[in-house]
Amino acid sequence: MKWENNRQSDNVEDRRNGSGGLGGMLGGGGGGQRRVGGRGIGLGTIVIALLAGWIFGINPMTILGFLGGGGGLTPETTQSAPATVSTGKPSDQMGQFVSSVLAGTEDVWTTVFQQSGAQYQKPRLVLFSGATPTACGTGQSAMGPFYCPGDQKVYIDLSFYETMRRQLGAPGDFAQAYVVAHEVGHHVQNQMGLTEKMEQARQRVSEREYNALSVRLELQADCFAGIWAHHNHKSKAILEPGDVEEALNAAAAIGDDALQRKSQGQVVPDSFTHGTSEQRQRWFNTGLESGSVKACDTFNARAI
Repeated sequence: MKWENNRQSDNVEDRRNGSGGLGGMLGGGGGGQRRVGGRGIGLGTIVIALLAGWIFGINPMTILGFLGGGGGLTPETTQSAPATVSTGKPSDQMGQFVSSVLAGTEDVWTTVFQQSGAQYQKPRLVLFSGATPTACGTGQSAMGPFYCPGDQKVYIDLSFYETMRRQLGAPGDFAQAYVVAHEVGHHVQNQMGLTEKMEQARQRVSEREYNALSVRLELQADCFAGIWAHHNHKSKAILEPGDVEEALNAAAAIGDDALQRKSQGQVVPDSFTHGTSEQRQRWFNTGLESGSVKACDTFNARAI
């Protein structure tokens, strides 16, 4: 993925307290990539599967609902800012990479919203290590990247990319960019009012029905990630050979069916919340090929 000469976003909060050192793991799955900060992830298979199942959740409070409040975000009435917060452009390579990806999403969605007569409110991206306060509760790295609609911020512990590469079999810089673009897709949904509708629906439908709605929400965010790739490549020629395959591989790795088969040896479709591997790949491709928000209307699609 060609990103080095593209602009970086100013909407980045670095809460890592200067503990960068992640630049060496950027790129493909070759032997040149190293462990994050010299530390392994150290998660068991069941925990990894659980983490991966919630990789791309829109609302951390939803995680509380399904996991019973264990191991996820902890609701808090007030949130205090971290002791050290650096705003602007990160100094390490991986921080600069995600900042560049975020800038690309800003350019694309600002234009898309303008074309429909609306104004895009840019989200902030928070880099953290371990845990960090959010408007949705305390975010923890074991949950993977997430979007909090309460403060309109995307949160990511960059060590997650090592988990993607080593334990989920999804290496590559474009796979990493796909993660950011998907979470920004949830912000776009929030801007469109879909997040609020989902929360309202959760109060009146069964868990099975809500799971089905959640699948459509996640597949649309995948499609929105494809829209980012479509327009960013059109304007800046970011794609290199193998990039799309990296994203599709990542989408397949975190399909509900793949994760359930790996963690429990069987697939339970009624419990799906993010979509199958095939669905996630197909909807990302839909956005990539069309570049159209209308083509990403998973909620009115007869079949997903």
